[in-house]
Amino acid sequence: MPAWGLWILLWAVAEAGSQGCPAPCTCQVLETMGLRVDCEGRGLTALPALPVHTRQLLLTNNSLRTVPPGAFDHLPQLQALALAQNPWHCDCSLTYLRLWLEDRMPEALPGVRCASPGLAAHRRLGQLTGYQLGNCGWQLPAPWAHPRVWWDVALVAVLILGLALLASLLWTSAKPLD
Repeated sequence: MPAWGLWILLWAVAEAGSQGCPAPCTCQVLETMGLRVDCEGRGLTALPALPVHTRQLLLTNNSLRTVPPGAFDHLPQLQALALAQNPWHCDCSLTYLRLWLEDRMPEALPGVRCASPGLAAHRRLGQLTGYQLGNCGWQLPAPWAHPRVWWDVALVAVLILGLALLASLLWTSAKPLD
């Protein structure tokens, strides 16, 4: 390919990358194709719309408390994610982030430290149990409320009634008749 063709290709990639860059962030085209989206220290309280070609995402030192479910699902090239120094609110709303990091970038999980609520404060997101995340509304039905339990109770009641009838029949038949 001639040198001018390479320049046009690089210009097109750079132009495409800069057009999708979120306003509060800066974007840089990487040599490996893809974007480095730098949103460090921008006071973000919510994730901006991220370009599809994001390969590196820097979100350190903002005011992020949560990440909406599916926020990173449209970023198949994402290979590096920096999330430290945000006041994360570690409840059910961070379940998506925790599972996504466990699956895709476990090395980034220790950087997510919780600021609230009380049970989770000052702990790493990866160390929290489901109870500490607030149970997320997922509760097993009470064992006594399960339909199979009522069938078992009915069976025991019929068995006791049958044994009582059998015992009374045996007791009356064992008495001598006068």
